[in-house]
Amino acid sequence: MKKIIITLDGFSSCGKSTLARQLANELNYVFIDSGAMYRAITLYFLRQHIDWQNETEAVKALGKVSLDFRYNPITGNSDMYLNDENVEALIRDMLVSENVSAVSALKAVREFAVAQQQQMGKKKGIVMDGRDIGTTVFPHAELKIFVTADPAVRVERRFKELFAKNPNITIEEVKNNLEMRDYIDSNREFSPLRKAEDAIVLDNSNLTREEQLSLALKWAREKIR
Repeated sequence: MKKIIITLDGFSSCGKSTLARQLANELNYVFIDSGAMYRAITLYFLRQHIDWQNETEAVKALGKVSLDFRYNPITGNSDMYLNDENVEALIRDMLVSENVSAVSALKAVREFAVAQQQQMGKKKGIVMDGRDIGTTVFPHAELKIFVTADPAVRVERRFKELFAKNPNITIEEVKNNLEMRDYIDSNREFSPLRKAEDAIVLDNSNLTREEQLSLALKWAREKIR
């Protein structure tokens, strides 16, 4: 059976990563969380106090960044490793969330990550989610899905996720963070978030995880056949 590349793009908290993981598991494909890569770079920059607006400093710092996905037998998922350290939990921190859009908007950072992502996709049989996967990273992917949801639904989902880790978080903080990230992601100079012309729109505002997976699997199997 032939293998294809499946891309999922869309705004923050649309459930892209959840769907991408489920699709990869069902198809026995490799799941690549591009967002985790940008979050890991952001974490490194924050830890090292890198002035990422200084292109020379950012490029020099990227030369010291090693990213890797490793299978976690406990969760059954692939965890993000930064310079051989498992940072899967750390990259979900609010401080990283507040800065990841600004860091990922940088040309040097995007070129660094995209080169690694394209290398990962050479053998196909992958599912990758992000902002520019179907437009920049894999413009010739066989199946492109653009995931979207009502903004209020996205805020509620993100709030529940963060509240479990930080009971002091407010829904207003989450709303402001998502609005800021949406604006930066859509208006950045390099590889802005946009729907690929040949992408299928999946609005999951009123869908369960099982329903959206069933729909995406149907599209994937049609392309594979």
